[in-house]
Amino acid sequence: MQNVETGGLVLFSRNYREQDKLVKIFTESFGKRMFFVKNANKSKFSSSLQNFTQLELVAAINDEGLSFISDISDATSYQFINSDIFAQSYASYIISLADVAIPDNHYDAALYGFLMKSLELIDNKIDMEIVTNIFELQIMSRFGAQLDFDQCVCCHRQDLPMDFSKKYNGCLCRNHFDEDMKREHIDPNVIFLCHSFMAMNLETLPTINISDELKAKIRCFIDLLYDHYIGVHLKAKKFIDGLSDWADIMK
Repeated sequence: MQNVETGGLVLFSRNYREQDKLVKIFTESFGKRMFFVKNANKSKFSSSLQNFTQLELVAAINDEGLSFISDISDATSYQFINSDIFAQSYASYIISLADVAIPDNHYDAALYGFLMKSLELIDNKIDMEIVTNIFELQIMSRFGAQLDFDQCVCCHRQDLPMDFSKKYNGCLCRNHFDEDMKREHIDPNVIFLCHSFMAMNLETLPTINISDELKAKIRCFIDLLYDHYIGVHLKAKKFIDGLSDWADIMK
């Protein structure tokens, strides 16, 4: 067993026996690992092992079984995410998506960086719905879904309004709408934006102003894609779906 240094993000923790905890951390260098923390409430690490906390840690990483934390040199929490129920909900959802997208102990520095950047944008009060949409679309490939919103599957034209076809697992331009009479009748603007989101780099994310009506259409379309191609149903997503009721209550 050898101690190593790595960055990490606390995904969740749960009680184990009476005094101990199991803490799942997405590490930058070793993927998602489950850590055993003895006497967690009395541990010097207890305040650093909360959800939505970035860590710089020294740990004994085991390929099989539990890993162990030796030291935490830095711990930073997301202030806005922790203070806002809506931001916290969207952050919980994308963390849950990242968790189910790859197996434990699987190294994926790209996904780690993508998740951390997404959380940073939400914490900086960038439109959390749009950031989440971008995350959802770009992570679909890790579930085996390779979808192209850029061109018609029949003629490969890119300059005409598109609709989505589950029959062809892609888009049809208006010249080929009759190839699938059960096409989804999606607003072409939604198809265009989803194509843009798939190619968007969060490091250079431009200012995006989208109406609430169009956001709702994008939400419905991505839900359709996840129901049909991914089949992942997360508790965090169900909570997001009910956020409009919370907004009405708070108003």
